[in-house]
Amino acid sequence: MFFAQYYLDCLSQASYMIADEATGRAVVVDPRRDVSEYLADAEARGFTVVGVINTHFHADFVAGHLEVAAETGAWIGYGRRAETEYPIRALADGEVVSLGDVTLEIMETPGHTPESISVLVRERREDTVPYGVLTGDALFIGDVGRPDLLASVGVTAEELGAMLHDSVQNRLMALPDEVRVFPAHGAGSACGKNLSTERQSTIGEQRATNYACAPMPQEDFVALVTAGQSAAPGYFVYDAVLNRSERPLFDPAAAPRPLTAEDATALRASGAVVVDARDPQEFAAGHLRGSVNVPADGRFAEQAGTVLPADAELLVVAPQNREEEIVTRLARIGFDRVAGYLRSPGDALAALAGEVAPASRLTAAQVRAALAGDNPPVVVDVRNCGERGEHGFIDGALHIALGELPRRLDEIPRDRPLVLHCAGGLRSSIAASLLRHHGFADVSDILGGYAAWDLSKAPAAA
Repeated sequence: MFFAQYYLDCLSQASYMIADEATGRAVVVDPRRDVSEYLADAEARGFTVVGVINTHFHADFVAGHLEVAAETGAWIGYGRRAETEYPIRALADGEVVSLGDVTLEIMETPGHTPESISVLVRERREDTVPYGVLTGDALFIGDVGRPDLLASVGVTAEELGAMLHDSVQNRLMALPDEVRVFPAHGAGSACGKNLSTERQSTIGEQRATNYACAPMPQEDFVALVTAGQSAAPGYFVYDAVLNRSERPLFDPAAAPRPLTAEDATALRASGAVVVDARDPQEFAAGHLRGSVNVPADGRFAEQAGTVLPADAELLVVAPQNREEEIVTRLARIGFDRVAGYLRSPGDALAALAGEVAPASRLTAAQVRAALAGDNPPVVVDVRNCGERGEHGFIDGALHIALGELPRRLDEIPRDRPLVLHCAGGLRSSIAASLLRHHGFADVSDILGGYAAWDLSKAPAAA
């Protein structure tokens, strides 16, 4: 058996390819949209990709099932409850997909979504103990999939939670301890709240250490797994719908278009949003007015999908020679309307000097002094609830997590100076730039975030 995990750090997303080396038949599970790595591996090993399986309708990225099928002729498989605009193979509970001696058995594990499945992998068809189980978003390492995402229209979190209780406690925990666990996401994903940095585990380890795998009544389970979830990024519903739909294919050969200063001016005038993927300090030194700063070296795609409208035409300002990377990462979440990019940011901004502005970033000491002044700023904390509980918070700060900020702008005063902060200074730059984009005039963020504030010995509530 050939078994490979492909892990995408910026989305904390895992996909898989399983093949029978004797027959050369392979299946790809939960692929991302840029599929060249799977195809290259299959070609190098002489495999024929015969099928692509999605464990559920993903909300945090656009899956690459259509791209794999277009390149290979593979069938597309989902759990039997899935409804799509394109032809699929409906996979029933207990159904076995044979690749030769290597087999894949479908296990219905609804709860994160109604159509969710897990895939039992057997190296030899007669094996009584499976090699492993691909659990999708049903079971993570250290957590389970959240049942409260809006990807499942018409099904409540309580109904999904009840399904998830049965899937995890009665089905997955019924597997032997030695079965390896291969989830679809790891630490950092918004699809759960307590995901491990480990990329594989076993059923036995999860039975012993995962809080949601301990035996408990359904009501307790639902209350536990739904409590304390962070706000889902705004693009999740958009991607969940896109994954059901017949949509344009991602074309890696369609390189982004370099733009002149005149092109950029015209696009901005017509409503295009500038997404500036440079480091916050470079952005602060000078950027096109109204730009939204989403640094490439953070969780770029997820954060771009959090603060940018899914239907917006985008103009990219990228770190030098990273334009194609940025466009690909936007495409992974279905943000395809990229008009082009400004080549050589320094030269481009010099050519557009009249449209360039700095961003205010303050030290913790400067913020303390401002708070003691005659016109103290409103401090806005854009961290998640768990961060505030664990590390403390600035007394009196307005708390709006970054994931909630685009829909809660009306709660922020426009007639007061604003100072935003996160944990270390990256998300606050995103948030501050978003407020400026929406017309807030006096906006700063704290250099070094709450960590710098705490080190400055400023009073904090804990």
